[in-house]
Amino acid sequence: MTKRTKMPRARSEQVLGVLLAGGQSRRMGGGDKCLQLLDGKTLLARAIARAQPQADTLILNANGNPARFAAYTLPVVPDVIDGHAGPLAGVLSGMEWARKNRPDCSLIATFATDAPFFPRDLVRRLVAARKNAHASLACAVSGGRTHPVFGLWPVDLADDLRHAMTTEDIRKVDIWTARHGIAHTAFPDRPYDPFFNINRPEELARAQAIAARTSD
Repeated sequence: MTKRTKMPRARSEQVLGVLLAGGQSRRMGGGDKCLQLLDGKTLLARAIARAQPQADTLILNANGNPARFAAYTLPVVPDVIDGHAGPLAGVLSGMEWARKNRPDCSLIATFATDAPFFPRDLVRRLVAARKNAHASLACAVSGGRTHPVFGLWPVDLADDLRHAMTTEDIRKVDIWTARHGIAHTAFPDRPYDPFFNINRPEELARAQAIAARTSD
């Protein structure tokens, strides 16, 4: 008998997962930070393993030649706003891709690929927080800090976000989300923060130490 993987979510709305890897990684010396190795696996491979069971479809938001990600067999979607416009560009890219390619997905969930320990029940909890607060958006919180790149975004706000970015030149996530109402769901930050992200070589070493003492 084939063992079926239990999905860590219970919801009716279809969700597109968007792995955000569109940054320039200057503090890591450039290149694709998501292809750095952690405990023998790339950060991207670790992100896929955590995000894929939580979404109905998964895409990778990354710029440049998509061939370098061919081994991961995911649709590679570049920013639809030029000039490395930050995480909102990745959000908008995911929204517009969903509207064109997966119109059944009313929500997108975003995951940063440089945070190798993000929760496996993230989407389920964001969906619940959004519903309970009657909010348009939801994002994660830990240690008193919000993590908007780990968020839930309705696709029907795509036109509003495009207008905000192209006409109003808005780049800060909090400025745009404040217009629509956002729910927060808190995660414990002990024994380590699940949203700890890697920006510098020393943080990659710290992540290696965390990985060595956890089976998650």
